[in-house]
Amino acid sequence: MDNIPQYRKLYEILRKHIVRGVYSEGDLLPSENELCATYGITRPTVRQALETLVKDGLILKKQGKGSIVRKPPQNIGILSIAGTASAVGVRYLKTDILQKPIVKTWSEDFPFELSELEQESGCVYMERLRYVEDEPVFYDVNHLPNLFLPRITQRSFENKSLFEILRKHYQIEILGGEQQLKAVKPTVKLRQLLHLKPGQPVLYIERKLQTNKEGFNIYSTIYFNSDKHAIFGSF
Repeated sequence: MDNIPQYRKLYEILRKHIVRGVYSEGDLLPSENELCATYGITRPTVRQALETLVKDGLILKKQGKGSIVRKPPQNIGILSIAGTASAVGVRYLKTDILQKPIVKTWSEDFPFELSELEQESGCVYMERLRYVEDEPVFYDVNHLPNLFLPRITQRSFENKSLFEILRKHYQIEILGGEQQLKAVKPTVKLRQLLHLKPGQPVLYIERKLQTNKEGFNIYSTIYFNSDKHAIFGSF
């Protein structure tokens, strides 16, 4: 069984309720006393969960009022360290797994410089095609160091957020990152996967995300169909 702290369990419940619209922008979350009674946990545990929601920008704490819900962003948050699924919110992404997670060596022409620890540990490789409102929006290729991730290849990622799985099951938090973007001419494969129009370019994004685990970075290559959707976010 996953050894998840009690505050993280409450955080995940409240976060899910906010993202899925159970609580709307401006709503008050239940009081600390109510949360303690509902989930059978202590006040310090509740406060730690709420502080994490504040840090993630999902609530505001106001003296004398309580925890006020902030509206989750509704564009495609490819640039956001919050992750695409949480940014889409009620229009939750549908995900097709084109390549289930497998362990392999890093490619010799990998675009980012790897630490010695990452290089020695190999990587967990996965490919996904993601949809918004049943339209393919982006194709992404992910490389994660094969560190701190027991049984990662046995987990199901179908219609699930990679960031949420890392956060909930491995306590891996995204802290920031670097990336480069450019428009490129798509290959035949990309045109087919993303339903691109003849002559339509595709936005190519390479990014490296730092985490709270020393020596553990997340590397993604993303091809984005920006025909109908904007991207947003900040580090």
